Amino acid sequence: MIHIKTEKEIDILRACADLVGRTLAAVARYIRPGVTTAELDAIAEDFIRTQGAEPAFKGYRVGRLVYPATLCVSVNDQVVHGIPGDYRLKPGDLVSVDCGVRYRGYYGDSAYTFGVGELDAENIRLCRVTYEALYKGIAQAVAGQRVGDISHAIQRHCEAAGYGVVRALVGHGIGRNLHEDPQVPNVGRPGTGRRLRVGMTLCLEPMVNRGTYEVRVGEDGWTVYTADGQPSAHYEHMIVVRAGKPEVLTTFAYIEDVVEAPYNLQPSLHGETESHYTGR
Repeated sequence: MIHIKTEKEIDILRACADLVGRTLAAVARYIRPGVTTAELDAIAEDFIRTQGAEPAFKGYRVGRLVYPATLCVSVNDQVVHGIPGDYRLKPGDLVSVDCGVRYRGYYGDSAYTFGVGELDAENIRLCRVTYEALYKGIAQAVAGQRVGDISHAIQRHCEAAGYGVVRALVGHGIGRNLHEDPQVPNVGRPGTGRRLRVGMTLCLEPMVNRGTYEVRVGEDGWTVYTADGQPSAHYEHMIVVRAGKPEVLTTFAYIEDVVEAPYNLQPSLHGETESHYTGR
């Protein structure tokens, strides 16, 4: 069942989204060689709790599995759901950080891929294309369109660049629950799927691999890896479906005030996407 949010609910979700962005920026300040992923996790949890909120991922259950951390920190060939631990970041690592919060009974969720030091040219391109694809999908998230229009826009952009778009994982609705209907795949056909209505709140999150789209789950039951060991990138925004143009609730501005983005956006794309959105 899809829950259409009231403007009062959207105001709370906007606050949740703002907190997620500020948390990711707090973590970004410490992404450097030698820092462990567990240290990043501790920074995030402390920041979230000092803001009067709770980590959304910690204690999240899937069957018998219970997620043990505040962040998902996925390095290089880890696509998503990497459990923070004693791994120390190295120069050239690609690090995807996914963060969720629970605040005033609602959820916020966003993700960003960071470079540790200088990235090689291929990983820079992977990040740029994945970032662009997120905004290509967002541009389709308007009332009257369908979920498949979002999915197709993401898939077309990434596959044109020669990348594998993960099929086994999807974006999702968000609100009083971290994961709500509808699912938002990153591959699909235009004109298919649920029709988008004003007040739907969604998380769009392309997960894109340098090689095959196929993935595997690690022995911990959580960490998702690329099947061929190639790097992956992941960006995620919370949005509200509106008439005419969508509203982006989360923002990368806090992060990009702290670190230099590991890509160079083409000016035409930047003008067609982020400048339209009230979340920026």
